[in-house]
Amino acid sequence: MVRHGVEQGPRRAGTQAHRQLRVVVFTTSYPRYADDFAGRFVSDPVERLRARGLDVQVVHPGVYEDYGVAYQGGGIMHAVRRRPWIAPRLALSMIRTLRREARDADLVHAMWLAGGVVALFSAKPFVVSLLGSISGGPLDDFVLMRRAPWLVRWICHRARATICISEALVESAQKAGIENIRFIPIGIEIPETVGEEADPPEVFYTGRLSPEKGVQDLAAARDGLNLIVSGDGPLRHLFPDALGFISRAELDERFRRAAVVVVPSRSEGFGVVCAEAMAYGNAVVAGATGGLLGLVRDGETGLLVEPGNPKELRAAIDRLLADPVLRKRLGENARRWITELCSWDHVLDATIKTYEQALGKEFVRHPGPSEDPR
Repeated sequence: MVRHGVEQGPRRAGTQAHRQLRVVVFTTSYPRYADDFAGRFVSDPVERLRARGLDVQVVHPGVYEDYGVAYQGGGIMHAVRRRPWIAPRLALSMIRTLRREARDADLVHAMWLAGGVVALFSAKPFVVSLLGSISGGPLDDFVLMRRAPWLVRWICHRARATICISEALVESAQKAGIENIRFIPIGIEIPETVGEEADPPEVFYTGRLSPEKGVQDLAAARDGLNLIVSGDGPLRHLFPDALGFISRAELDERFRRAAVVVVPSRSEGFGVVCAEAMAYGNAVVAGATGGLLGLVRDGETGLLVEPGNPKELRAAIDRLLADPVLRKRLGENARRWITELCSWDHVLDATIKTYEQALGKEFVRHPGPSEDPR
């Protein structure tokens, strides 16, 4: 059964909030400094949950010993394939640290199916979030649900709830036989205003420069484009003029200036960059895959293209560059849709409700703007 987390339900009769909810989040990705791009999809909700009155601690690389592999160019799985003797030491470090940090917690929230395995050893009730890609590796949630559904069921049936961040993940989870699913998208900050396009028009890509993001297709389609690329990763050599990862303030400015934002992913659990661009009213061109299918309605909130097809990607970009009226219409529709789907109020309400249902009781918290304070 799928429970759509963004829906608000009545409070259960006969229950009383009694104290602050204590949650430990386990993740393999988390920002190392203020403008770090890595793990923002974890840190953003953590900060907002704390503002709602929850006691949230995070177990991330650096809290547990990651042996220098967490933030290498290809990610943890790439590093472990090159140094397989690290794997048992890394797993033991994760488990020991999580057990220690969760000793006084009510609940563990694990990121990715692989994180769910670690949470099994925490000796605490846990929920697991399915997020999709882990740098395209073999522990990608989509890959595991397709190749080892028995293993996925074994993990998720021990969890109190399985959170899916996109409809594509919900569908894959259902096919794998997972029950007690919640659909809760990633929260997106909606800017109060949108910007003016640069002149000449700019085409913007931001994110990991890695194969699963389809940047090799963008490189093949780039001739003659006024293309701005920010990010880093194993395929950075394809973009010698790439800016690297940029600050949040500069990223916001790039979204405001862009005429077209490209998200040519070949695999995508949700599509944070796509959703952020849509929130800024950008016209987007996205690969028709995974979570992007739930964000971009072709011809209505953006344009979808076949993943791995540089010619189709270039044709869609050229179409938008040639038609400012179409860009404006798609961008306005996209902004309205993301505001409806991904507002932080709805996402936080749904997350807290999932925690409380997982434990069968309510806790003291600060109500959000969308909640009835009575």
